[in-house]
Amino acid sequence: MKGGLFIVSAPSGAGKSTLTAKLLEEDKNIHLSVSYTTRAPRGGEIDGRDYHFIDRAGFQGMLERGEFLESAEVHGNHYGTSEAWIRAQRAAGHDILLEIDWQGAQQVRRLFPDAIGIFILPPSIAELERRMRGRGQDSEEVVRRRLAVAADEMSHAAEFEYVIINNDFEEARRDLIAVVRASRLVYSHQLERFPDLFKF
Repeated sequence: MKGGLFIVSAPSGAGKSTLTAKLLEEDKNIHLSVSYTTRAPRGGEIDGRDYHFIDRAGFQGMLERGEFLESAEVHGNHYGTSEAWIRAQRAAGHDILLEIDWQGAQQVRRLFPDAIGIFILPPSIAELERRMRGRGQDSEEVVRRRLAVAADEMSHAAEFEYVIINNDFEEARRDLIAVVRASRLVYSHQLERFPDLFKF
C-alpha cells in the first residue's frame, strides 16, 4: 500500500512548525521529511532532525544531480527535499509530511498529484508581525523582509485543499489532525488497504 503525502505550507510566523510537531507527536503513522537547507541553524535546531544543514556548494551539487523532489530559494536561503527518500518511504507504506513553501508545493504536485495540501494562515498580518517579533530569533531586517513577502505567500492559499486559520492553537491542532485522519478514510485508500472487505 502506497503511503500518503501531505504538504503543509504557511507564511513564516503562522505557527506551521509548532502545529506539525504536535501532529507528529500524536500520530506515529506519519513521518516528517527533513529538508536540506543552506540556512544557518537557529538556537536549539539539530542537524538531521530539524534540517540537513549544508553549504551552498553541496546544495548546488545535489541540485545538479537531480536529487531534489523540489527546491526553492526563500529569504536568500536554499531549501530542497530528497526525492529518493520520499519515493522509498511511500513505497514502504509510510505517510509523509512535507513542510515546504507554496513554490515547493507546486513542484511536488507536478510529480505527485495525489498529494494533499494544507495551508496555515495567521488570523491577521498584525498578529503575524507580533509573532515574528516575539520569537526574538531574527533581525529587524529579516522581520521586515518576511512581512513584505507574507501577503504574497498568503495569496496562494487557494492552491491548497485545506486552509487552517491558526487563531486558537488547540483548535488549529485538532483541525490539522482531523484532515490527516479523514484523508485516510477516502474510499480509494480504504479499498487499497482492505481489498477483501469490498468483495461482495
